[in-house]
Amino acid sequence: MTPNDEQVLVIPTHILHEAGLFQGLNRDVDTYLPNVLDPAHFSFLPRSRAEDDPTFKQLIPYVVLKHGDQVFQYTRGQGGGEKRLRALRSIGIGGHINPIDHAEGAHPYREGMIREVTEEVSLGSGYRETCLGFINDDSTPVGQVHLGIVHLFELDEPSVQRREADLANTGFAPIAELLQATDEFETWSQFVLAELARADR
Repeated sequence: MTPNDEQVLVIPTHILHEAGLFQGLNRDVDTYLPNVLDPAHFSFLPRSRAEDDPTFKQLIPYVVLKHGDQVFQYTRGQGGGEKRLRALRSIGIGGHINPIDHAEGAHPYREGMIREVTEEVSLGSGYRETCLGFINDDSTPVGQVHLGIVHLFELDEPSVQRREADLANTGFAPIAELLQATDEFETWSQFVLAELARADR
């Protein structure tokens, strides 16, 4: 299956508008989570259509791995599925949710998030998970067709190993250091880094 044939999970964009349209990172999890992750709003579309149709938002888990004041970061390789983000730095692990994640009795988004993390990295540590918020960025063509759900994994140990070859230059770095190079990061990572810096003050 080519990336364009891939079936990806989407919700109608009007669901986000009805909950309250925003730009950037929104921490109001209680307002958005029940609406955005209601399976009644889910459908799967060919990625070739979804990437160019802003009437739908592709739901993307964006998992941030944090230990103390450091976060896991990497550079997106040339083989990544989203060509518009290649060569940019990122602190988010995740990707599209597919029909394979829609197992009987399971929540497809949750199953897809765990699958994506497992495919991309090996977590050699326990962690505590929280939902940090939602990212909407209608200022870019990529952002207009995606909605990010930010999950923070606070790790007991910084022992993450990459599994995905397209994650280059991986490793942990202090948030304060990464903030000095924000222009090297994709916009979603810029939003999250700024929020993490505020939270650590």
